[in-house]
Amino acid sequence: MSITVTGATGRLGRHAVETLLRRGVPAAQIVATGRDLDKIKDLADRGVTLRRADFSDADSLAAAFDGTQKLLLVSTTTPSERIDNHRRAIDAARAAGVSHVVYTSTANAESARMILAEAHRETERYLRDSGLAFTILRNGWYLENYTSQLAVYQQHGSIAGAAAQGRVSAATIADYAEAAAAVLSTDGHLGAVYELGGDEAFTLAELAAQVSEATGQAVVYNNLPADEYTRLLAGAGVPEPLAHVLADSDLGLARGELFADTGDLRRLLGRPTTTPAEAIAAAITEQHRSS
Repeated sequence: MSITVTGATGRLGRHAVETLLRRGVPAAQIVATGRDLDKIKDLADRGVTLRRADFSDADSLAAAFDGTQKLLLVSTTTPSERIDNHRRAIDAARAAGVSHVVYTSTANAESARMILAEAHRETERYLRDSGLAFTILRNGWYLENYTSQLAVYQQHGSIAGAAAQGRVSAATIADYAEAAAAVLSTDGHLGAVYELGGDEAFTLAELAAQVSEATGQAVVYNNLPADEYTRLLAGAGVPEPLAHVLADSDLGLARGELFADTGDLRRLLGRPTTTPAEAIAAAITEQHRSS
């Protein structure tokens, strides 16, 4: 069995490779791909095969997927490029004779109206129409989207957003990667669509309360109109198109588009998901280690 992981130079792909190794998949059966292989050269030292794959280069994808049986197709990062990138990858997988594609989509991709869902919905459709056997992992929000901003929350005493009282079912990148590795290394997942999210959904006001409790510093949630939140993000250095997408995602959160209570992630992991409190505690520990 040959398992190829795209985006192994990124956080989710790298975690997936590490988890496959921990699950006992022989390193010789794993192919890790990315554009800058220097970032993962340590994996080669452990016996993992490295192949360059650039989603804008169809030839590189064809070479990277050669001999692949199972492919973890990690969605690419730039929203405006996703559909074309994913189509090239799916076409390359079909040409290479890949027997099973596992795609990381987004929560509630069929019904969500937020901008980020559009490319995922189209990719899912293209994958279904390709004739390839597939599994779709509709990953919810990352807890790291919030915990990586811990210092900013403490600096300003607030969490800004446009999510109102919407509840988000967030989990850690490692949780989602572990679920992907479980699907890649076990049977029974062909044709499945998993709605993945953390066990403990929360509002951003509840997140602020947990940050306050963990840090001993008062942090409140500041709900803003979407256009004002967009301007705040842009003023903080976020490129304006991305700021617009992030604010739009908060509106989706408010509508319930990042909420999932299926229990799919817990079942794939065989354990409870990482809680917000645990993720915040880990971020505080890392913050102290780095200071």
